[in-house]
Amino acid sequence: MHTIEYQFSDKKVPVHFDAVFNEIYQLTAGAKLIILTDDQVFGLHAEKFSGYPVISFVAGEANKQQATVNNIIDELIKHEADRNTFLIAVGGGVVTDIGGYVAAIYMRGIRLALVPTSILAMVDATIGGKNGIDVGLLKNLVGTFRQPDFILYDYSFLSTLPFDQWVNGFAEIIKHACVRDAKLFAFLEQHNLHEFQNDHHLISELIEKNVNIKSNVVAADVYEKGERKILNFGHTIGHAIENTYHLSHGQAVSIGMVAACNLSEQIGELHFEEARRVVSLLAKYHLPVDIETDHEQVFEILKMDKKRSADSIDFILLSEIGRAAIQSVPLDTLQKHIKEIM
Repeated sequence: MHTIEYQFSDKKVPVHFDAVFNEIYQLTAGAKLIILTDDQVFGLHAEKFSGYPVISFVAGEANKQQATVNNIIDELIKHEADRNTFLIAVGGGVVTDIGGYVAAIYMRGIRLALVPTSILAMVDATIGGKNGIDVGLLKNLVGTFRQPDFILYDYSFLSTLPFDQWVNGFAEIIKHACVRDAKLFAFLEQHNLHEFQNDHHLISELIEKNVNIKSNVVAADVYEKGERKILNFGHTIGHAIENTYHLSHGQAVSIGMVAACNLSEQIGELHFEEARRVVSLLAKYHLPVDIETDHEQVFEILKMDKKRSADSIDFILLSEIGRAAIQSVPLDTLQKHIKEIM
C-alpha cells in the first residue's frame, strides 16, 4: 500500500493505492464500522465483510433514489450508528454516491470511507466529494459536497468485474484524456482494453494517473465554480439520455462526448478538428458513439440540467485534445444543432 494525500479546500483526503480491504480496521483505528454495499458486490465478496455489520441494497441506477436512502438510514438507526461511526461504502459509483450522501445527512455528518470496486468508481465517482441521488429521470439532482475521510483501492475487486463494467469505466478515462491530458490520450491509443484487464501494473498506473488528473482539477475548484466544470465533458447530453434510454453511465457519457465534439466543430471559435480521433478511440474501447433518440425529448430534459442559467447552458467543448473550454450555449442554439450533433 502507498498513500497520496490530496488537499480539497480545508480537508486532506488520504488515498491508499494498491491496498488490501482488511487494512480498513487499522486505518479507522478500531472505530465502529458499518459496511454499505449493494447485493451484487456482497454476493461476490461476502468473505471480505465477515465480522462487520453490512447494509446492502439492490444494485443499479434505478435504486439511486431517496427511498433507498431512507431504508439505509433506518438500518443505521438499528445498528445504533453515531457520529463516531465509520460508514464504509464499498461498490461502484451508485454505492459511493449514495454512501457520501447518507454520511453527509445522517446526524448532520458521520465519518466516511470509500472503497471503489469498479473502474468507473476508481477513476471518477469516488474522487472530488460530489455525491447524491436521482429524482426520476433527472440525474444527481439532489446531493451534497462531502469529502471522505479516506479512499482505499483494493484491485482484487476488479477480478470479478464484468467486461461491460470495464467498458463503462473507460468512458471516464477517455474523458479525462480529452479535457486535460493529450499524452494520456495517445497512451490509450497505443493500448487496448484487453491489455489493461490482464496487466496489474498497467491498470494500477492508469488508475493513479486518472485519480491525479481529477484530484488536481477538483483541488483548484472544489465547489465547481469554474475549472472543475470541465469534468462534465460529455455529461450534459449524457445525463439527458442515460436514464431515458436505459444506458449505463459510460455508454451515455460516450455518446455525450461525441455530441460535444461535434458541437465543438460547429459553434464558436474553437476550431476543433479531431472529432473523428475521439470517436475512433471510444469505439476501440467498445463504447457506443451514436444512438437513435427523440431529439425533442432529449432537449426537454436538457433544459432541466443543473448547469442551466436562464436561457443558456454551460457546455464543455474542446479546442484540441487535452484542452477543454467552458462555453455558455444559448438554448435556442442548442435546440437548432441537437439533431446534427446526435
